Amino acid sequence: MIELYHCKNARSFRALWALEELGLPYKLHMLPFPPRVRAPEYLEQNPLGTIPLLVNGSTRMTESSAIPQYLATRYGPTPLAVAPEEPDYGLWLDWLHRSEATLTFPQTIVLRYTRFEPDERKLKQAADDYTQWFFSRLKHLTRALEGKEWLCAGRFTMADVCTAYALLLAKDLGLDYKFTPEIAAYWERATARPAYLAAQAAQDA
Repeated sequence: MIELYHCKNARSFRALWALEELGLPYKLHMLPFPPRVRAPEYLEQNPLGTIPLLVNGSTRMTESSAIPQYLATRYGPTPLAVAPEEPDYGLWLDWLHRSEATLTFPQTIVLRYTRFEPDERKLKQAADDYTQWFFSRLKHLTRALEGKEWLCAGRFTMADVCTAYALLLAKDLGLDYKFTPEIAAYWERATARPAYLAAQAAQDA
C-alpha cells in the first residue's frame, strides 16, 4: 500500500492528485502545516520535516514534482506519462520541473513572508519582489497554452497536474488576478477533472 503524508492544498497535493488520476490505492496521512513545527513526531518519518513524503515499500520520496513522474512511469503505461520516443518527452520533463522550480518556488517566499513569519519578521519587499518574479514566469505559461488545451503531447499529463498545482497555490495567495484568459480556461479544465475533485474530497474527508 502506498502511503502519502500530506497537508491540505500544500505541494503534496500534486502527489495526491497523481494517485487519484492513476486510480492507485493509497493510505493518506493528513498533517497540520507546517508539520515540522505542529507535528514534531513526523520528523521520525521525514527528518526534513517537509511534505510530501510518499512511501512505497523501500521507496521514499519527498519531491512533489518527482512523485507524479515516478508514479506515471512506475505504474504505466499511461497517457499521463510521455514516453522517451515521443516528440514532447523533453517538453514534458521541462514542465514537470518548471512547475516547481520556476512557478511554485517564488510563491513559497510570498507565503512565508506574508503569512507564516511573525509580524516583526514579515518582509513586504521580499513578498512583492517574488510576486513579480512569479508573474513574469507566468507569462510563459500563457504563451505555452496559446492554441492548446494541455501543455504537451496533445493530452492531459502529469505535467498538467504539477503545473495546475502552482495555479492552486496562486489562488490561495490571491495572485490569480494576473491569470490571463488562457490560464483561467486551463485552470477550469484541470480542476473539472474527476481525479482533481476526488483528491480535494480525500483531503477534506
